[in-house]
Amino acid sequence: MTFLNFLHENSDKLLELSFEHLGLTLLSILLACVIAIPTGIWIAGRDAWSRWVLGAAGILQTIPSIALLGSLIPLLGIGVKPAIFALLLYAILPILRNTFTGLQGVDPAVREAAAGMGMTKWQMLQKVELPLALPVILAGIRTAAVINVGVATLAAYIGAGGLGEFIFGGIALNNSQMILAGAIPAAILAILFDQGLALLSKKRKQHPSALLLLIPLLGWMAWRGPVDTELLSAAFDPEFSERSDGLPSIEQQYPGIAFNTLILNAGLLYRAVAEGEVEIISGYSTDGRVKAYDLKVLEDDQHAFPPYQCAALLNGKTALKYPELRPIIELLSDKISDSLMTRLNYEVDHLHRSVSEVATGFLRQQNLWQAPDGERKGKILIGSKLFTEQYLLVEIFRQLIEGHTSIGVVAKPGLGGTKICYDALRTGEIDIYPEYTGTGFQVLLQPTDSIRDVIFTNADAVYDYVKENCEQKDGVLWLSPLGFNNTYALMTRAVLAKEKGWKRISDLLEE
Repeated sequence: MTFLNFLHENSDKLLELSFEHLGLTLLSILLACVIAIPTGIWIAGRDAWSRWVLGAAGILQTIPSIALLGSLIPLLGIGVKPAIFALLLYAILPILRNTFTGLQGVDPAVREAAAGMGMTKWQMLQKVELPLALPVILAGIRTAAVINVGVATLAAYIGAGGLGEFIFGGIALNNSQMILAGAIPAAILAILFDQGLALLSKKRKQHPSALLLLIPLLGWMAWRGPVDTELLSAAFDPEFSERSDGLPSIEQQYPGIAFNTLILNAGLLYRAVAEGEVEIISGYSTDGRVKAYDLKVLEDDQHAFPPYQCAALLNGKTALKYPELRPIIELLSDKISDSLMTRLNYEVDHLHRSVSEVATGFLRQQNLWQAPDGERKGKILIGSKLFTEQYLLVEIFRQLIEGHTSIGVVAKPGLGGTKICYDALRTGEIDIYPEYTGTGFQVLLQPTDSIRDVIFTNADAVYDYVKENCEQKDGVLWLSPLGFNNTYALMTRAVLAKEKGWKRISDLLEE
């Protein structure tokens, strides 16, 4: 699919996200102006206070964006509120500093002349100082607007929408068209803000009051606030919402199902549903947080999700270079049940035990743990996706290989989504990573409907299909399944499921 085709097929979504992005930026700039301009006026005549106030605003500017958004979640929840607040903090410094600098730059002789004409301090500020400082203040607003257009792409991380949804989804799926569909409009918005405010600055003499009133007006037009809908509220991560075996498969197998959807970072989904922010989330059936947050996994009665047996994927060239590697990894064959994997995830996610400690405990329990001994000969890289289970499996593989062979292992967990990991394996940038048969079937190989309909629900047939085709197509080896089936799932709070009578995904159609 070309970039232009992607834009055409997703034009409505692109327009919606662009308006959300515009609204986030404009509202945060408006609130920053309300705070920073009066504060700048106040400190302009108080040198002792100006150093402290500007210093504090500078410290806020240095906080990493992701860290700031994450720290606001416990206070403000997820969605628009923490995003607006974070963007507001980033916009304060350039507006505050330029307001202070602009007023400080007014010629003292002009002030003396105004005072000689009998002007009060308020009249002097309104009729002399602010008009003279306005070009500098507007330059600060321009700077803040450009900064916030870029930072606002991160708002999708906490479910606030905006063009970051395309960017995060594209990164998860290794889809360059989707990444560009978010990045290019964001860059265009930044240019339009900068040039638009520059043009308005030139027109300030004709329309001085309308200039600052334009920002809240555009913000009100762009931001539509939370959607008032009777649809079930749901939160999905960017990858699930776009993958063929995720939300599109749900919509295909359950005709008529619809959600008021929030796109949210995968790490925040369970918290969002547990705290009542949404009613439904996507997740994984063996995730330890299902137990930790007392969630109910809804039965996939129409088979939207294929079997997801977990197995190690091994680069074919690596298997030839290190022939001892494959039999060692296959010591794990059928050693991890669904319930055991859920417990291991629970120990890391809820009991906060280290991944290394949990992996060592598992290998000891299976009588597979051995201390590394001797000099390391050669080196392999093990990668993974971005969730706890994958981190655990990487550590289990690492300890097992180093304990039973002389091969050195470098762990590279959290590389990204499916296609990023698979492409890295296929091209030899990593040597091993854990994958799921359903993902290989639906996402990596994308079989025709005729093949899908025949073997979709047969776990052994799906495994045989991905094993044969990945080796033929890419030289990638699927080793024996580890024993557990970590399928995609829709889930809700157990209390809500009991109250509503939800047991199957089909029950959601009655809402």
